[in-house]
Amino acid sequence: MTSTKTTPDGVLLLHGIARRATSLGRMERAFGAAGYRTLNIDYPARTAAIQDLIEGIVPSVSAFGREVAQLHIVTHSMGGLLARGLIARHRPGRLGRVVMLGPPNLGSEIADRLGGLWAYRRFFGPAGAQLVTRQDETLLALLGQVDYPLGIIAGDRSLTPLESWLKLLPKPHDGRVAVARTRLGGMTDHVTLPATHALMMNHRLVIDEALHFVRFGRFARGTQSSR
Repeated sequence: MTSTKTTPDGVLLLHGIARRATSLGRMERAFGAAGYRTLNIDYPARTAAIQDLIEGIVPSVSAFGREVAQLHIVTHSMGGLLARGLIARHRPGRLGRVVMLGPPNLGSEIADRLGGLWAYRRFFGPAGAQLVTRQDETLLALLGQVDYPLGIIAGDRSLTPLESWLKLLPKPHDGRVAVARTRLGGMTDHVTLPATHALMMNHRLVIDEALHFVRFGRFARGTQSSR
């Protein structure tokens, strides 16, 4: 009896600026249980600029891409910008679908307001300085245009009342990124869920929607808000 071995699809996971790969552990396990191979990369998000972070992950991503049928990408926060730059500069040969959770695609007002402070620069490093809403031409060229299936999940809950009292962000927002600034021209679908920026990657609804988009190229709830 002859057995047929099918090469599975792969999912690349890219974490946010103040996180490690372990922050996407629950998301990684959900995709693994659904039959996908996963690559959850750690990178020094707080000590390098976005362009250098992208170049640093290329070897691992290229090797992983050769081992899977299609390469899908799921990101949290600034990981979405890395995914955009990776695709623009080193596009995988069998690129699948991309899902971004709370991405600062149009920057964040928090970087605008706090970026001049020593403590912000010390903690978030060169990449943090690039998250302002007035994006320069060099960064825009690096990130490229969207010509791939892209689903974006935004959150509209703050973790603490302080985030609302400071009024650093226009509502609705997830405590770090305004919903309006997650959007991106060329995206396939967008959904806003009752999740906070810091914890959205662990939210059951967010995980379910990420899985749904990778499988079907759309969200189950589709272009709508939780409000």
